[in-house]
Amino acid sequence: MTDDDLNWRMEEACREAWPAVTETVVDGWVLRRSGGRTRRANSANPLRGRRGAPEAVLDAAEAFYVGHGQTPLFRVPDIADELVAALDGRGYELEGGTIHLHAGIDDLAEVRDEHVTVSPMPSEDWFAARFRMGAYDDTDSRVFREMTGLIVGDRAFVSCEHDSEIAALAYGVIRNGLLVVESVETDGRFRQQGLGRKTVGGLIDWARQAGASAACLQVVADNVPGRALYASLGFNRELYPYHYRRKPYEPR
Repeated sequence: MTDDDLNWRMEEACREAWPAVTETVVDGWVLRRSGGRTRRANSANPLRGRRGAPEAVLDAAEAFYVGHGQTPLFRVPDIADELVAALDGRGYELEGGTIHLHAGIDDLAEVRDEHVTVSPMPSEDWFAARFRMGAYDDTDSRVFREMTGLIVGDRAFVSCEHDSEIAALAYGVIRNGLLVVESVETDGRFRQQGLGRKTVGGLIDWARQAGASAACLQVVADNVPGRALYASLGFNRELYPYHYRRKPYEPR
């Protein structure tokens, strides 16, 4: 498999592991909309293959998002950066910076702990912990519930308890043999205790038993503790980065 094939395989798997409520394809870009504050599910994302002329894509995306009372937002991976000049020309502001990490399943650490629970469905306690750790409001909580309900195929929701409460969590989705690690959180009261490592380790163990051949995740580029955690588990191959471009816009 070439690097380009791997990059697009990862791009597609990560998108499917964090689905949007509504998706519309225009000129090789998928316009995603869910509401709430999550950027990935409320932005235009590139599809593999031929894409339309930059100005036409921007016109269509702006009409779509403004028509729904949302800020036009593009997720721009380095493997599909043909819109950058046009976005600059329209005053889109750059924000965020995220990288993709990848590893073969046999290159990842084996971590098992009796306090880690793996389930094919999120429990109410799992949701409550996720919303608490992420400081979600009612809208974000609703959107997250809807999003996880749209995931299809092999998936697992993992949590690690400390003093009889969920202190760390994550979920994972397997797409075409590739585990996508998502929503990794550790309660601020229990950090620096290895709970995040145990949690993601439990997810890797589940994926290994489910037949996954590799794993990937997205992490904010300047998240030093997060990158150290993933490196300790064996995620040592850095692939392409992405950032967002947002057009200043005040909804009516």
